[in-house]
Amino acid sequence: MGSLLEVNKRKQLLFLFVLILPLLGFSQYTDVINSNRPGLSVSAYAVGKNVIQLETGLRFEQSDHSLLNTQANLWGADLSLRYGLLFESLEINYEGTFQNKNTAFTNTGLEESFWNFSRNRLGLKYLVYDRYKNPERNKPNIRSWRANNVFQLKNLIPSVSVYGGATFNLGQNPFYLGDPTVSYRAMVATQSRLTPRFVLISNIAYDRISTDFPEMSYLVSISYAFRNPKWSTFFENQGIKSDRYSDVLLRAGAVHLLSEDLQIDLSMGASFKNTPSRIFIAAGMSYRFDLHSDPPVKAIEDQEAGENGFGPIKRNAMQKKKNGKNNERTGSGAEDIDLGPSKKQLREKKKADKKKNKSKKKKDDGVIEF
Repeated sequence: MGSLLEVNKRKQLLFLFVLILPLLGFSQYTDVINSNRPGLSVSAYAVGKNVIQLETGLRFEQSDHSLLNTQANLWGADLSLRYGLLFESLEINYEGTFQNKNTAFTNTGLEESFWNFSRNRLGLKYLVYDRYKNPERNKPNIRSWRANNVFQLKNLIPSVSVYGGATFNLGQNPFYLGDPTVSYRAMVATQSRLTPRFVLISNIAYDRISTDFPEMSYLVSISYAFRNPKWSTFFENQGIKSDRYSDVLLRAGAVHLLSEDLQIDLSMGASFKNTPSRIFIAAGMSYRFDLHSDPPVKAIEDQEAGENGFGPIKRNAMQKKKNGKNNERTGSGAEDIDLGPSKKQLREKKKADKKKNKSKKKKDDGVIEF
C-alpha cells in the first residue's frame, strides 16, 4: 500500500512539472530544420527534396499495473530517418523504437525481461494542400500590427498531408503477440500557424490495419516560440483506442537550436490511468544533411520568350504612353494606374467651387421669395 501511495505521489509531481514546463521559457522556433521531435506528432510538411534528416534519442519509462500487480522499467532508443523524395512535397520516412522491458511481479516475486521493436515502420508522406504556397499569404500587413500578431479565425485553416505505410514485426514480437509480419498504417496530418509564435499540429491515424487489434489514435500538439528564435516549447495530448491498449497521454518538452542543421530536445510525459500508470522521459537530437539545391536561374538573355512568366518583352514597353483626349488608360503598368487628382488639381477645384458659391450668393441677394 505504501509503495502504491509513493507511485501516486511521484505521478502527481510529474504531472505538475509537465504542466509548468511550457511556461519556463524553453523554446525553439525556426524554419531552418523541420523536426518532429521531441513529441510524437508529425508535421504536415516534408523535409525538402534531397534532404536527409536523422532524428534520434533515448528514453526511460516506468510502467506499473495496479490490477496485474506488476512494476516495469523500460529503456529504449528512438530513431527516425527522413528523406525528401523526388519533389518538395513528398517524403519517405522510417520510424523505429527499440526497447528493453524488465517486469517484476510483486505478488510472486518473479521477474521477466525481453527486448524488441515497439515501433518499426516505413511510410510515405505527401503534402496535398499547402496553406502558404501562395506567396501573398506570407507577406506581412504593413498597415496593421494586429493583423500580423493576433490570432484570427482564418489562421485555423491548415496545411494538410496524407501518410501511408506499413509496420513490420520481426519474429515473435512480445510487444505485439499474434500480429502478422506486416500490418498497415494510414494517417492525416494538419498544421496551422495560429500566430507567428504559435503553431498547431494534429494527427489522426488508423494503425495496425489487418491485425486482430487495429488501433485508432489522435495527436494534438501546440508549440510556442519565444523571442529568442533558438528556443521553443511544446505541449502534446495523445489518445489511443484499441482492444489491446487504450489511454490518454500528456507530453511537454523543450527544443534548442544549436545550428541551422542541429537541434537538441528534452521531454517528459505521463498517462491518466493506472492500468498501467506510465511516467516517461526522453532526450534526443535532430541533424539535417542538407543536399537540397534550388534550380539554377537563367540569365535574362538566355531565357526563351515567355519563360519569365509574362511573355516576350516588347520594344518601348517601359515608356509611358501618352493619354488621349478622354484620358483613357490602356496599359497595365504602374505608370498607367489612375491615382486620382493631384494636390494642385484639388486646390484649383476648391477655388473654383468657392468662386462659384460666392457668385451664386450675390445673385440670390435682393430676391424676395414668397
